[in-house]
Amino acid sequence: MLMIRNIIALFPAFIRSTSLGMDEETLSLVRTIVPALTSKKHKGQDGRIGIIGGCQEYTGAPYFAAISALKVGADLSHVFCTREAAVVIKSYSPELIVHPVLDSPNALEEIDKWLPRLHSLVVGPGLGRDEGLLRTAKEVIEKSKARDIPIIIDADGLWLVAQQPSVIQGYQKAILTPNFMEFTRLYEALHQEPLDGSDRGRSVLQLSGALGNVTVLLKGEQDLISDGRRVLTCSLRGSGRRCGGQGDLLSGSLGALAHWAFSATPPPSRSVSPALLAAFGACALTKQCNSQAFQTHGRATTTSDMIQEIGPAFKKLFES
Repeated sequence: MLMIRNIIALFPAFIRSTSLGMDEETLSLVRTIVPALTSKKHKGQDGRIGIIGGCQEYTGAPYFAAISALKVGADLSHVFCTREAAVVIKSYSPELIVHPVLDSPNALEEIDKWLPRLHSLVVGPGLGRDEGLLRTAKEVIEKSKARDIPIIIDADGLWLVAQQPSVIQGYQKAILTPNFMEFTRLYEALHQEPLDGSDRGRSVLQLSGALGNVTVLLKGEQDLISDGRRVLTCSLRGSGRRCGGQGDLLSGSLGALAHWAFSATPPPSRSVSPALLAAFGACALTKQCNSQAFQTHGRATTTSDMIQEIGPAFKKLFES
């Protein structure tokens, strides 16, 4: 009996070590999609990322997403926002290319001119729920699908998907990044029944399947990622500090990683899809940034502190 009790006592540690082993195995695959830094490349080759979002009430979210994409290693970040939000977002950083067109009468035409130049699109940070903006976002998603561009959908972009799942149904280069509340809304919209939260891994698998194997990333203490065929768990530890904007850091960095993952030749793995790899990499990076910022700032940690950790965290995870 004593031996059995000892084995049971060791079981949580065994689970943790197994999860960490799986994390390291997946991280090693993510490292293979990171492009080398070389003087032989031209500006834009490592990623031109578009952010669809930013309105009068929400200007921080698109900035966090766009600057995170740059700090991960994308070359250019474009923010397509409303006219009222543009000056504010420009004032945050001169690094961003800001287009004040999202609420213009010819918004779709203005954005469509830039889509051929973009390698991936992040839809939702600071978008809000104005019907006109959501309608434009839906049309931009349709145009981007026709161009085979990876699309990351977060925040109010997920509200749009919950109302109209067909906008992203079956698109294999889409990645949805809901928190638990957003996930619940999506699940119940697709399944027409309450979510049983007792087995989140199974629920993520089911939602991805219901969406036509679109990759779904459920954010939490342990991030769960599924493409409808398998579930990856990111067990890296962040901190107990939760502040607004962390999801925008994740979605922006995912915009860059998705471009790299889908562009990698040959594909780094037959069993792990590019979308799964990119999502796992963004999860790991966000948690590492959170952990490092918390070590310095503790309870006072904000997303701006986390963004300052992107370079060191990226080096630790993917370049060490």
